[in-house]
Amino acid sequence: MAVFFKQKSLGVLVRGFTLIELIIAVAIFSLIALAANQVLGTVTSSSGVSDRELSNLQNLQRAMLVIERDFQQIADRVPRIQGQENQLIINGGEFEFESDAYGISIVRSGWHNPQLVLPRSSLQNVIYRMQDEQLQRLHTNYVDSVIGTEPKVRVLLEDIEDFTIEVLREVNIGDDFEWSETIESTELPKAIQITIVSKHYGQLRRVFQVSL
Repeated sequence: MAVFFKQKSLGVLVRGFTLIELIIAVAIFSLIALAANQVLGTVTSSSGVSDRELSNLQNLQRAMLVIERDFQQIADRVPRIQGQENQLIINGGEFEFESDAYGISIVRSGWHNPQLVLPRSSLQNVIYRMQDEQLQRLHTNYVDSVIGTEPKVRVLLEDIEDFTIEVLREVNIGDDFEWSETIESTELPKAIQITIVSKHYGQLRRVFQVSL
């Protein structure tokens, strides 16, 4: 079945498309549209994965900056714990502070308080622990907490499988460093090493110099 169009000015008949040709053309355009839709879907999915990975990487970088700031500003300060006397500058160990792995408590300086406007010092009591596959940072508004003080909890990283801490107390030139898993200390160590095992990034290890 053919379609004909009559051109009055020329007085001739011009042959158009047959029905089969129209069907074939529609089928071709449909296949092209389907392929384009699949490509668009793939690009959209890849963009979503890329955005999630970028967000995870940014969270990791922020968490590392927070950890670095805290451990590089450890203060030589003995805090009271729940109103009780304490002799330790650094406290912690395995399963301490309700951690599923290691936990550590320190006092850091440099907590921003311009001109001491806020009713607190520039020192901050900080706890790190792993709980429910989260690396958590806890802090209180006052270094010497009283009985019943509930710390504020901030989740730094998620999907964490392990969290370990080691301290370096002595540095002997020419010898290998002797890292200790005994965290409790009445004086500042030379360095602190933390190891985080993440489901996304594997093992992450950072070493922070504390004192000379």
